[in-house]
Amino acid sequence: MARPIVGIIGNQHLINDQYPTHAGGTMNSEAVSEVAGCLPMVIPSDPRLVTVEELLEVCDGFVLTGGRPNVHPEEYGEEWTEAHGQPDRNRDAITLPLVRACVQRGQPFLGICRGFQEVNVAMGGTLYPEIRDLPGRMNHRMPPDGTLEEKFALRHKVSLTEGGVFHRLFGATEVLTNTLHGQGIKTPGTRIVVEGHAPDGTPEAIHVRDAPGFTLSVQWHPEWNAANDPVSRPLFAAFGRAVHAWAENGPKDLRAAS
Repeated sequence: MARPIVGIIGNQHLINDQYPTHAGGTMNSEAVSEVAGCLPMVIPSDPRLVTVEELLEVCDGFVLTGGRPNVHPEEYGEEWTEAHGQPDRNRDAITLPLVRACVQRGQPFLGICRGFQEVNVAMGGTLYPEIRDLPGRMNHRMPPDGTLEEKFALRHKVSLTEGGVFHRLFGATEVLTNTLHGQGIKTPGTRIVVEGHAPDGTPEAIHVRDAPGFTLSVQWHPEWNAANDPVSRPLFAAFGRAVHAWAENGPKDLRAAS
């Protein structure tokens, strides 16, 4: 029997600063295939090439990946400045309506880093352009030097709401995660429930209130070492169960929310 399809939102990338591609990190595909038990498919996030309606029909679930470009601040009512970094309007045009459609349909998605921020913006929230510039906040950005293992190393704790969805999933009210982001949630969007915070108060784990499907999203990168990490594995496994339930039963099955 064919595995359910998970659309992995790709990012625009230049190979050798010349050749344009739509790329997805290998670790995203590995996590989807090996832990979630689904078929990974990288999506070219460009409205000239795909439509949200097509993606909803072809894919059973979605991973909203991290990415260097940021959500354009016009999407949450602010003007762009250099502090907001390089945007990707093509990706915005796909992911923001895709999130809203998935929430309405109950179709599962997992938001990661930029994807976490996209979920908040799609639901009407706003973002800080640079967390490390705020008083009392730590530097959440990826270390500029070192090996890949050192850049994705676990760096801070995330405190989770007792009795919440993430607490039940991880079996703990405190977990250890990596951190590789510059922006973060300023104002939570409508129906966005923040259930996890870094030690400096930065939101790290969210879901959409009363959504009929799986909407868990995290600010860290659980795709790294997903098969072995005690936090990443249950997250991707739960996402996989939700995708399988959707593939088998479609919008009538609400078990994906559990």
